[in-house]
Amino acid sequence: MQDLISKAATLLEALPYIQRFSGATFVVKYGGSFMDSPDPAVRNGVARDIVFLEAVEINPVVVHGGGKAITRAMEASGLKASFIQGQRVTDQATVQVVDQVLSREINPEVVATVNALGGRARGFAGTDIFRCRKKLLEGADGQAVDIGFVGEVVAVNTAPLLECIEQGIVPIISPTARGEDGNIYNCNADVAAAQAAIALAARRLVFMSDVPGLMRDPKDPSTLITHLQIGEVPELRRTGVVDKGMIPKVESAVAAIKAGVDKVSFVDGRIPHSVLLEIFTDEGVGTEVVL
Repeated sequence: MQDLISKAATLLEALPYIQRFSGATFVVKYGGSFMDSPDPAVRNGVARDIVFLEAVEINPVVVHGGGKAITRAMEASGLKASFIQGQRVTDQATVQVVDQVLSREINPEVVATVNALGGRARGFAGTDIFRCRKKLLEGADGQAVDIGFVGEVVAVNTAPLLECIEQGIVPIISPTARGEDGNIYNCNADVAAAQAAIALAARRLVFMSDVPGLMRDPKDPSTLITHLQIGEVPELRRTGVVDKGMIPKVESAVAAIKAGVDKVSFVDGRIPHSVLLEIFTDEGVGTEVVL
């Protein structure tokens, strides 16, 4: 009986959040090594959370990643993965692999998983949703470094996404984009998700990865920063707390908050139902970024 009462208490804790967010749009960036887990329960857990959001009349929009799958596909094709400043160098052959893996393999798989769990999802290649400009890196000598077909999302075609939301369908988008030159570009999924959240005037943006959140010491989970105001970010960058793969996440979070998104969360996708725990409980999990 006590277990049943505890379940009821959990539902009641979630109730005010369900009421508050009814009709709101949430953008979820779905990435990390848990996407590659051989355990279907792990892979399906995130999809089940998405279906739950849809069922309580929250409008989830998903942008997924797939970096490890791209690297495996490149190796199978005899291509060597190369990175500069954490960015994948993407030549013509590589961008074809990227497009195949993200838009034609991972995307339909995520859509099928959500639909199999009773949700309604529709997949979109990022090239139909995102427009980008070519991304150049700054070298140590101050000169621009060309890393190929890597883009930075600058515009979002919201019409098909809003149509899905109106029909109660979850849009699931790959992080590719169409460049000004008409070519396909590989884009950072964190940046793409943030731009989608801004364009859709989303209430919340959730980044799922395979770390607990932003930590002062990346090797020590006990140093997790649970609450972060964007005014604290410059100092965290200066001291190296925000480094490497966290840089695009944190920069995207700051941009989203400044554009009107209420809160951005970094959660660990390896924790069962981390999205629901972050959104529907008083304590939450991971790192929350606010104004």
